Amino acid sequence: MSADVSIHPVEELPGRFARLVEDTARQAIEERRSFSIAVPGGSAAEFLFPALATAAIDWPKVSVFWVDERMVPPDDADSNFRLAGDIWLNKVPIPAAQIHRMHGEDPARAAAEEYARTLTVALGAPARLDLALLGVGPDGHVASLFPGHRLLRAWDRDVAVLEDAPKPPPARMTLTLKALTAARRVVVFATGTAKAKVIAEVLADDESELPLALATMGEAPVTYLLDPEAASQLA
Repeated sequence: MSADVSIHPVEELPGRFARLVEDTARQAIEERRSFSIAVPGGSAAEFLFPALATAAIDWPKVSVFWVDERMVPPDDADSNFRLAGDIWLNKVPIPAAQIHRMHGEDPARAAAEEYARTLTVALGAPARLDLALLGVGPDGHVASLFPGHRLLRAWDRDVAVLEDAPKPPPARMTLTLKALTAARRVVVFATGTAKAKVIAEVLADDESELPLALATMGEAPVTYLLDPEAASQLA
């Protein structure tokens, strides 16, 4: 993979992200008449999504997916879908049929199989997202793929479930490395000194087994959006 490391004051990162999405969407729509993006929840969503609400994007040609979801109803406080709706999706004219939420309220394995079918129907086989946004945990996890977890070996499917996430809530659905490494572009967002060690390891060590390293080992270009604290251990 090729990596572009972009370091800016934290308050500039939402605008930088919005411009990157605008450019990627414009190119995808010119080439394929549509643009697909997969997004997380958590601090990445809280920090970046408000800037998307005012971005210059041809929203009726956009399809939205999630990189992971907690196994909760869509109106639950823990729902990644609810968070995105509140601060972004309810403010832009994306057709409801193009907002593909993970059904966290359904039986987990059936919901994962259905989401894999949704990806294939919308994106083809193999399913290729135009852009996958990844937040990073201090342990190097991305989506709901955690260090040393068995799902890091799940290369036979695009979507998987876990009942034993090491942070609450434990029951989750996630895109796998198979799906993430197939994306045409990956954006990694990290802020704060707690993320500095894993960012430095992934960018310096080609043999790193951290989920972030594995998720960015595909052929797609990877953009790291970092504040100075998250970049503080880079050489």
